[in-house]
Amino acid sequence: MSSGLHSLYLSYDGMCDPLGRSQVLPYLVGLTQRGHRISLISFEKPCSTENRGAVERICFEAGIDWQPLAYHKQPPILSALYDVLKMQRLAVRLHRQQPFDLLHCRSYLPALVGLSMKRRRGVPFVFDMRGFWADERVEGGLWNLSNPIFRAVYRYFKRRERDFLNEARQVVSLTEAGKEILLSRRADDTVAAPIAVIPCCVDFEAFPPVTKQSRVAARRRLGIAANARVAAYLGSIGTWYMLEEMLDFFRVQLNRESESVFLVVTREPADSILAEAGTRGIPEDRLIVLPASREEVPQLIAAADYGLFFIKPVFSKKASSPTKMGEFLALELPIVTNGGVGDVSRILTDTGAGVAIDACNREAYSAALDQLESLRPDMARWRSAARRWFDLATGVARYDAIYRGVVEGVGANRA
Repeated sequence: MSSGLHSLYLSYDGMCDPLGRSQVLPYLVGLTQRGHRISLISFEKPCSTENRGAVERICFEAGIDWQPLAYHKQPPILSALYDVLKMQRLAVRLHRQQPFDLLHCRSYLPALVGLSMKRRRGVPFVFDMRGFWADERVEGGLWNLSNPIFRAVYRYFKRRERDFLNEARQVVSLTEAGKEILLSRRADDTVAAPIAVIPCCVDFEAFPPVTKQSRVAARRRLGIAANARVAAYLGSIGTWYMLEEMLDFFRVQLNRESESVFLVVTREPADSILAEAGTRGIPEDRLIVLPASREEVPQLIAAADYGLFFIKPVFSKKASSPTKMGEFLALELPIVTNGGVGDVSRILTDTGAGVAIDACNREAYSAALDQLESLRPDMARWRSAARRWFDLATGVARYDAIYRGVVEGVGANRA
């Protein structure tokens, strides 16, 4: 393999957070194995010595030069701008010490640094947009546009969004749906950056298919009866994830089979979830809510019969790629979810591995359960199709092609 490049990866997400561990570090480790030299700047919240030590070991063993900075949350907006300024100063200092071939900017705040480095120092950058960030802030209720400050900030980032899309050497979208929106806005495709699609990928080795043995072991560990119907949710709850609707869905499942269990693997407090379930008449003993380390997740989710998640189907989510979807499919678990989010519906059509509902009501939930029960599992097809969309090795290969193409001046439309 030809020699790799020296790149600087900029992330506002921390590597000690679950997102950084699953959706940044595995790619960077894979890129170092393909010969690239990686420096990494990230913003870290206070975390345990154990977590930080684990990230340091991963980076040391892979040869990644990790440059963590302290994350600031308050005051809103100003703290983020302060962090961006710190990121830019560090990026410039590192570039002076040993020039980078390219910058890889994860989302909008790091892309501010990428844009500046490109304009002032001629360093090409990859805009890995991760979604329509400014629109997410509005639709998630974080920026109220009736407030003139937030309205001004929103307009600023929409202008910068156009700059990122036009001046990046390469754009990466998480979804085909997001790419289609971007292409529909272009007046002249010849002057804008090419767009590649790379969803949130999964390490299929870390998420092996559920077996009879692993399901028995997981249910024994959790105290779940062998004949119980188990739905599973994985990940954070809040802003985008529709907890009330998921509980309503499970209520329909529980009406059908009274021994059903809803397994929720999350770091969120269990009390609020159990309280919300109680308002729907769901007994506490029908829910299991617990946190898990990354290594424990596949061992626990093995107890499930299917994965369940609903996401608000708003505009910004057209560009969203739910990490949990790839993880469920890697485990060879069918999925119940809702349409109108990223490529979710087309992936389920391609894989045949689940049901996407079009409405959130009792009739739609009941119909989805009927469809779920009538699925004829084709594990070879499911896993093959899931790998086409979500396999980590494929994702790393696409980023490798993008890196080499950026320096060679060759963009990728579907890397």
